[in-house]
Amino acid sequence: MALSIQQIADKVTALKARGASRDAAMSDILAVRKGNLESVAPDLFPEGMTKSMVANFVDVAARDSAEVLAPLPSFNCTTANTTSDRAKKAADKRSMIANHYVQYSKLQTQMYTGADWFNTYAGVAFVVEPDFEARMPRIRVENPMGAYPEYDRYNRLVSYTKRYLKTIRELIVDFPEFESQIIGPLGRENTDLNGSMELIKYEDKDQIVLMLPDRGNLVLSRANNVMGKLTTRFAKRPSLDPDEPRGQFDDVLWVQLARARFAMLAMDAAEKSVQAPLAVPMDVQEFAFGPDAVLRSQNPQQIRRVGLELPTAAFTEQAALQAEMRLGARYPEGRTGNIDASIITGQGVQALLGAFDSQIKAGQQILAEVLEDVIALCFEMDEKLFPEEKRALGTYQGAAYDFSYNPVKDINKDYTCQVRYGLMSGLDPSRALIFSLQAMQANLVSTDFVMRELPWSMNVSQEQQQIDVEKLRNALTSSILAMSQAIPQYAAQGQDPSQLVTKIADVITARQNGISIEESVQTVFAPPPPVEQPTVTPAGEAPVEQAAPQQAAVPAEQAPAGAPTPDIATILAQLGG
Repeated sequence: MALSIQQIADKVTALKARGASRDAAMSDILAVRKGNLESVAPDLFPEGMTKSMVANFVDVAARDSAEVLAPLPSFNCTTANTTSDRAKKAADKRSMIANHYVQYSKLQTQMYTGADWFNTYAGVAFVVEPDFEARMPRIRVENPMGAYPEYDRYNRLVSYTKRYLKTIRELIVDFPEFESQIIGPLGRENTDLNGSMELIKYEDKDQIVLMLPDRGNLVLSRANNVMGKLTTRFAKRPSLDPDEPRGQFDDVLWVQLARARFAMLAMDAAEKSVQAPLAVPMDVQEFAFGPDAVLRSQNPQQIRRVGLELPTAAFTEQAALQAEMRLGARYPEGRTGNIDASIITGQGVQALLGAFDSQIKAGQQILAEVLEDVIALCFEMDEKLFPEEKRALGTYQGAAYDFSYNPVKDINKDYTCQVRYGLMSGLDPSRALIFSLQAMQANLVSTDFVMRELPWSMNVSQEQQQIDVEKLRNALTSSILAMSQAIPQYAAQGQDPSQLVTKIADVITARQNGISIEESVQTVFAPPPPVEQPTVTPAGEAPVEQAAPQQAAVPAEQAPAGAPTPDIATILAQLGG
């Protein structure tokens, strides 16, 4: 049974109260990443110094982790009937349709921000919305700030609430039919149109509601959920407390603030040391300031500035804070290229990057499960809401495709899709390459399998065909080079090499004209057409076919001068002994 507006408002209020601490933590993380440290700890910094003087470690580490996690996995539909070619073709067609959803939604571009939200805010939302203009589903990655997912005891999403902050002007533009209610009793003249107002979106399996709590739960839009299920999926980072998930940098915010505080104090101490008071002996009566100033004294060695020495413990503490930040964020020093010489070994680098790799692999596993549900939602929405025939185009396994499909016929209630990050998930490129090469050398996997698991899309069959063509072309070019090296030996045997030189020159000319090596060799070294010997048939007798007499092969060293040039096979046979 669908909830009433008052029941929805009461639930939203309870969800906001339950997630208040998480909302505050998200706001602090956002402020630190934007460099607004004074908004988090206004009394921590000296007067006049409100910006950090050290690198924003949290922002740098978050961006780097997001760029590693952001690349999309492969989307492939499989069939249980592996012996049926028809079933395989249907599964391949669904795979191309799924990739069409992903590429049409520009999901790869969205994932760079989505992966950042996942690491920083401990979660990210994927919303599948119907695009009625294109007549197909569209995937949108949504900011988890102000999001309140509700789960049942089986960890299934039962409702999703999202809080947006919109200006009154934006709300009037989006909902002009509610202009008077949005502005309120003060009227347009006495209302700040740039002021913010809270907009709540509530969704469950029964309905989708947009409402304004600040205007007495004014309902802007209310529609039945025709899908009968939530069209939002939420990916959560693992957490000890499921009610309050923690992001990657929750524990290092204050360490970042302490580093910034130390840097500002060090700069303040250096400034005071430069501007320290001048100590002079008692016989100095006149003072001169500025460059090249002259001070007269019988004890000039006593003229100096009062020393303000910085304690070495301050620099030691800064290094300790830096180490604490890397430990708390599980961000290894090797990611920034700062590796101590004492651990420049394979085991040392592996130990540094191990925590980072395991963190990425865990995130990929969570995202893969959520993306499977997202693609299933796209299949179901396309089949239910847009059953007419439409066009699908994109790239699948490196090959472009463009075809028409009917969702009812081609999807046929099969919403399964396998999402895999591949054999090299969680590994940095160098370790992934070494692992794959060692696995191939040990005959654990095939070259075709490794090519399909590479972290970029390619048409494996077409690429393997191109590799074979390149190898054969190189072999053919090597054969021509071997023939040219045989010319001196060929002339020393008393044979005429002019025809061979002419043919090699013809191959060079053909290559200069842009003809491929195989076509050039095929044309230049084409065998001459056979010459038919005329036969004399007596009158009244049937012609008798006579076999051409076989001539004994003449060794090269016994060939008379001026003999015809042998073909390429004979020359290569002589070179091989």
